[in-house]
Amino acid sequence: MDFSVYITGLTMGLTLIVAIGAQNAFVLRQGLRGDHVFAVCLACAVSDAILITVGITAFRQISAVMPALEPAMRYAGAAFLFWYGAKSLQSALRSSHVLVAASGNAVSLSTTLATCLALTWLNPHVYLDTVVLLGTISTQFPGAETAFWAGAVTASFAFFFCLGYGARWLRPIFANPAAWRVLEGVIALTMWLIAIKLLTGG
Repeated sequence: MDFSVYITGLTMGLTLIVAIGAQNAFVLRQGLRGDHVFAVCLACAVSDAILITVGITAFRQISAVMPALEPAMRYAGAAFLFWYGAKSLQSALRSSHVLVAASGNAVSLSTTLATCLALTWLNPHVYLDTVVLLGTISTQFPGAETAFWAGAVTASFAFFFCLGYGARWLRPIFANPAAWRVLEGVIALTMWLIAIKLLTGG
């Protein structure tokens, strides 16, 4: 296995997944409540692994049949990332959000998993990140896709379990709006760096 490609997959996976969206906010909330944390983290990580696998295995096949698709998706993905980065930067400059743990009675495991899977599989951004963007980036490493896949999947498992089980230590931090602004600024920078990488083929 090409370790450098593995690290690239790990880095790309982490930078794409770190953005605070509905899915991550849900994992954070469950972690803060200590409610079905393992099941939620596992469901998110396995879902990501499935989508990453589809993206990395299917993109080369599709690109072979439709050579124009890969560059089209590359530029479309870069455009989206520039827009997303700008949105994150705007949020960093203006946001006053804080993370508030949900209160109330515990929800059943089946209901919790149904909500988690809906937030994952019904979110178009998840497909863009895993199937389209990671699939596109993986085509830059012919013969080493398995290493890239392993890195990206490792990133998903590591991130979701760290997020879920580390949430209790994050609560005091994200009670401060400044923490959200810093995070959004970092997200904006990483999104732009990935977009540049897509455009330059680097």
